[in-house]
Amino acid sequence: MIAMSAEGSALQPWVESPAPDTKNVGLRGVPVADTMVSDVDGQGGRLIYRGYDIRDLAERSTYEEVVYLLIYQVLPTASELATFGARLAEGRALSPALVNMIRALHPETPTMAALQSMVAALAAFDPFPGDAGVQAERERAVDLVAKTAGLVAAWHRIHRRLDPVGPSPHLSHAADFLRMVHDAEPDAELARELDIALILHADHSMNASTFTARAVASTRASLYASASAALGALSGDLHGGANARVMEMLQQVGSPDNAERFVREAFASGGRVMGMGHAVYRTDDPRAVILREMSRRAGEARGDPVWYRTTERIEKVTRQVFRETKQADIYPNVDMYSASLYHVIGLPTDLFTPVFAISRVAGWSAHVIEERFAEAADKPQLYRPASEYVGRYCGPESCAYEPPEARS
Repeated sequence: MIAMSAEGSALQPWVESPAPDTKNVGLRGVPVADTMVSDVDGQGGRLIYRGYDIRDLAERSTYEEVVYLLIYQVLPTASELATFGARLAEGRALSPALVNMIRALHPETPTMAALQSMVAALAAFDPFPGDAGVQAERERAVDLVAKTAGLVAAWHRIHRRLDPVGPSPHLSHAADFLRMVHDAEPDAELARELDIALILHADHSMNASTFTARAVASTRASLYASASAALGALSGDLHGGANARVMEMLQQVGSPDNAERFVREAFASGGRVMGMGHAVYRTDDPRAVILREMSRRAGEARGDPVWYRTTERIEKVTRQVFRETKQADIYPNVDMYSASLYHVIGLPTDLFTPVFAISRVAGWSAHVIEERFAEAADKPQLYRPASEYVGRYCGPESCAYEPPEARS
C-alpha cells in the first residue's frame, strides 16, 4: 500500500538503503535535504542567501529586504519594501492577552526559555487559523518575524518591572527593537550596525536549529512548533548561546593585556576559547570578517574600544597557540565579534542570544516553508534517521523480565 498525504496525493514509498558510516559525527558533511534558501561554502568562505552574496547584502541591503528575500524568494520592489516594512511594524505590536501572558511568566525564567514558550503560544493567536496554504504560511512567517522582536523587547522590560513600549511605524526593524528595549530613540549609526548584524545572522543553511525546525516541520507540525523547537536548539552554548559566553569571557579577561595568559591557560587545561572555530568553515567566516570591522567601528564611535581590542587580541593569540599545538589554523566564528558589538550597542548580555533568534527566525521560516511545500519527489515526508543499539546489558539477545520482588 502506498501512503496518502493529508492533501490526498500519494507519498513516495521509501526503501531503506545502505548508508556510509556517519555515526556519532553530528551529521557533519552529510547532505539531508535540497534547499534553495542558502548555501555555505566552507572552503571558500562564502555565504549565499538565495543567490546573493552576504557581503553585498550586508553592504547594500536592509534586514527587511533580506526577510522578504528569504520568505518570498525574490528581492522586493521599492513599493513592496515600503508595504512590507509597515507590515512588520504592525506585527511587532502585542495584544493585551500576549502581554498578560508575558507578565504571568516566573520572573526568574531564562530569557530564551521565556521566548521559546511565548513563540509556542503564538499558535493560539494564529492570524490564519485552518489555512494550510503556502501563502498563509508566508504571512504567518512575516507575523512571526515581527512578533519575535516585539516579544523579546516586551519580556526585557516586563522582566525589569517596566512597561512595554509599542512599535513605531517610522523606524526599521532593528532601530525599533532598540527603541522598544530602551524606550528612547536609538543612535542611527548604531541602529544600522544592528541591522547589518541581523542580516548576517538571518540564515546559515542546515545548522542545528534549522535542522531542528525542518525536522519538526517534516511531521507537519505548525510553523510555531517548528520555530519554538528551533529556539530550544539555538539556546545551547554550542549554538546561539555562544555569543553570551563570549561576552562573559571578555569580561573575565578584562583587557587585551590579559588575553595571552587566559588563552594559554585555557589550552593547557583542555578548555576552549568561545567564539573560535566552526563546524563548516575552514577559512574566514565571512560574517566574522564583517562583524570584526563593525565591532571596531562601533567601539570607537561609543568611545569604548576595549571590548573590540580584547576580542582581537584573544583571536590573534588563539590562532597562534592553535598553530603551535595543533599544527593548523583556526578562525573566529560569527559569535566572536557579535558579542562586543552588541555590548557597545547597549544590549544586555541576556539579550544576545534572543537577538540572534530575532534574526534567524526569518531563515527558520523560509526552511519550514520549503520543507512543507517544496519537498523533493524522492524524499520521505518524515525525518527518521537510524541509530545502532549498543545497550545489550543482559547478553546478546534481550533481557528477561522479572517481577520487582524477584530482583536482587
